[in-house]
Amino acid sequence: MLNESTLSVTDITETAICFSNKSQTRLAWEDLKEGLVRWRVWYMLAYQDIKLRYRRSFLGPFWLTISMAITVYSMGYLYSYLFHMNIHDYFPYLVAGMLGWSLVSTTITDLIEAFSYPEAMLKQIKLPYSIYVHRVVTRNIIIFFHNILIMAPILIIFHQVAKLNACFLLLFPGLLIIYFNALCYGLVFSMIGARYRDISQIIKSLVQVAFFITPIMWTPEILPPSKRFIAYLNPFYSFIELVRQPLIGHTPTTLNIIVVAVITIIGIVASYFVFPARRSRIIYWL
Repeated sequence: MLNESTLSVTDITETAICFSNKSQTRLAWEDLKEGLVRWRVWYMLAYQDIKLRYRRSFLGPFWLTISMAITVYSMGYLYSYLFHMNIHDYFPYLVAGMLGWSLVSTTITDLIEAFSYPEAMLKQIKLPYSIYVHRVVTRNIIIFFHNILIMAPILIIFHQVAKLNACFLLLFPGLLIIYFNALCYGLVFSMIGARYRDISQIIKSLVQVAFFITPIMWTPEILPPSKRFIAYLNPFYSFIELVRQPLIGHTPTTLNIIVVAVITIIGIVASYFVFPARRSRIIYWL
């Protein structure tokens, strides 16, 4: 009788756990679907973030564009001589790369605080958690389209190297891929950032280091042939190439696409296992 009772309790416990896991998975999927349906909410929140950041400013978010323009134009002129690069080839490469890097790096650092930054709002208003991730990514995409104006003088002055052609259309699927990856990894990063507040500073430090080891200011060709795989397998480099190459009239390489595909699959798997399992605990971490 004792064995039968024990077995019965064990079966009930396992059934309850299984039911709970299925319930959490269902709630996670509903969160993602409802987040997509309420796109007007996260678009409004993203727009409001930009508006509040530059309120009472005449040029608004274009101050950021002007600041970046001054930085990249100065760097392009200086580093072309430091690296002994042809300025006509290097200038468009650097400016387009900086635009891609600004989008990717800022999105990563902002996603860490996607839940912890709007803590008061998250506690007072019941909204899908995915909305806050969409908000961060959309905000940075909007800023990117402001900053893309920096490429206009480059396309005019260096038109023999940087061309506005059909390859430019590849920018939009590239941005969609970046958006999708930001959503997958953002669900994981934002949860980690809400649980462990020190992670934000660690990620920001790692992103600063990644800037120097990623081919943004330099090209992989300056490395010895046996060391170039370090640059080519750098995931930051492949995602930046999704933006840089279409902006200067070229297409990303097959290796770039393969690396992006692998990183995307990892992001899907990570978000699939982490978000449903820990979603219910987010509110208690804030």
